[in-house]
Amino acid sequence: MRQLLKNYSSILLLLGGIIAGSILGLTLGKQVLVLKPIGDIFLNLIFIAVVPLVFFAISAAIANIDAGQQLGKIMSAMSLVFLMTILIAAFFTIVVIWLFPLEAVVTVPGSLPEMKDAGNWGDQIVRLLTTEEFFSLLSRKNMLPLLIFAAITGFAALKSGDAGIPFRKFLVSANAVMKSFLDIIMVMAPLGLGVYFACQIAELGPQLFKTYASSMKIYYGFGIVYFIVGFTFYAFLAGGWKGIQLYWKNNILPSLTALGSCSSIATIPANLEAGKKMRVPEAINNVVVPLGASLHKDGSSISSIVKIGVVFALFGRDFSGVDTILLALGITVIVSIVEGGVPNGGYIGELLVMSVYGFPVAALPAVMIVGTLVDPLATVLNATGDTVAAMMVTRMLKGKNWIKEQAEAV
Repeated sequence: MRQLLKNYSSILLLLGGIIAGSILGLTLGKQVLVLKPIGDIFLNLIFIAVVPLVFFAISAAIANIDAGQQLGKIMSAMSLVFLMTILIAAFFTIVVIWLFPLEAVVTVPGSLPEMKDAGNWGDQIVRLLTTEEFFSLLSRKNMLPLLIFAAITGFAALKSGDAGIPFRKFLVSANAVMKSFLDIIMVMAPLGLGVYFACQIAELGPQLFKTYASSMKIYYGFGIVYFIVGFTFYAFLAGGWKGIQLYWKNNILPSLTALGSCSSIATIPANLEAGKKMRVPEAINNVVVPLGASLHKDGSSISSIVKIGVVFALFGRDFSGVDTILLALGITVIVSIVEGGVPNGGYIGELLVMSVYGFPVAALPAVMIVGTLVDPLATVLNATGDTVAAMMVTRMLKGKNWIKEQAEAV
């Protein structure tokens, strides 16, 4: 029990701050607005940390790739499976939000620019992916160009060989420093988020709870369905009815480990053992499961779409249109990849949402609160999706009879 409380301590503290803020907002009313600068300071600290944090995390990860670990066919098949499942999770979440719209009982004040209202599609893509000046990359409003710049810098450092060793070491060191910087800032999170939520309640009233409750119903409702039906479908694609049997027989321990530890990384040993019992070849299991813990996050994919839907609802904007949906799917893929290399990586995804869609600062606390509330189930989906992904990779590389062949080889 003590270990469980330790694993969930950060979430419990955040929830405690939100609950305390709710009580303050309801009891003190607009008098609580005098505390708003505390919430603003917390948000500003995150804003100043996010640009160097993202740059060093992405560039350092790419710059230090071991070329010997690029296992050709396994990596290609794994990338395809990861991308497919992330997009499937995101797409069906969008469908669920269309069928069961989020309850926007209040609208957060703030002006919003019309999405991509100037120029043709070519101009819009240029503005979305690049900036005209280097200094513009230092703004949180240009998160996507920053991600691209960081990735190119990482590849350039990798390509430079021995001459780039000092720079690669600098990237790793700077990444460690910025992670510690964010850890220090997040000590303020329960207070900062609690105050901001208190101010929201004071300004918008208790009806705000209905919007958050609506998002929780969608996430936990669809998330549980995806866990049971989605993973069963993937296991069937991988190995037919025998695949389903092997997956669910051996997925209980990883699921409980993910729920108890609230960490995809901590679930790796249980997943590796489960993958072996699911008859995934060791060469595939040892690549897909560890990398999946950082790169393959179906739960984060679902939460990313729910967060976008919540912000659209709070600001009175329709979550529809081809450009809006394509951007949402693109953001989801990026967020799922970025989250694994950055502490509290969900917040980076939330800033990306704000940047691409042009939402004001008031959007950030809303998506941070949603991210906190969905974290337990998101972790289970993120972690336990890795073994079924390993099964599908095996199916792609070994053919439809791989389960039988693996059994005979033992």
